[in-house]
Amino acid sequence: MNQIHTARFAIGHIVRHRDDAFRGVVMDVDPAYHGPASDTGAVSPDQPFYRIFALGEDGGFVAYAAESVLEDGRSALLTDEVRRCSPSMDRAIMRRSMRASTEEAMERARAEG
Repeated sequence: MNQIHTARFAIGHIVRHRDDAFRGVVMDVDPAYHGPASDTGAVSPDQPFYRIFALGEDGGFVAYAAESVLEDGRSALLTDEVRRCSPSMDRAIMRRSMRASTEEAMERARAEG
């Protein structure tokens, strides 16, 4: 029997990686891991996975992370990070990141055949 998982975070939610690897905004939610089975490591693939527009030293990037390694990031954000994560965030940066994520997913799908 399949177990249904309810996602803890919604699109637009600010999250933080529990090891402080990054902070960012949820862009998409998968009910379970969607990628090569060997890429999950010790993380269970049977949980929600999130595409996150994350902030780094050199700007933004897209991360794909399991729910078990994420926590609410609103209280951990600095003033500058709140400004960068706000709804007025540069839409061009967001579109470029989403386009790159989509192209990467399409390449993976083509490679898997």
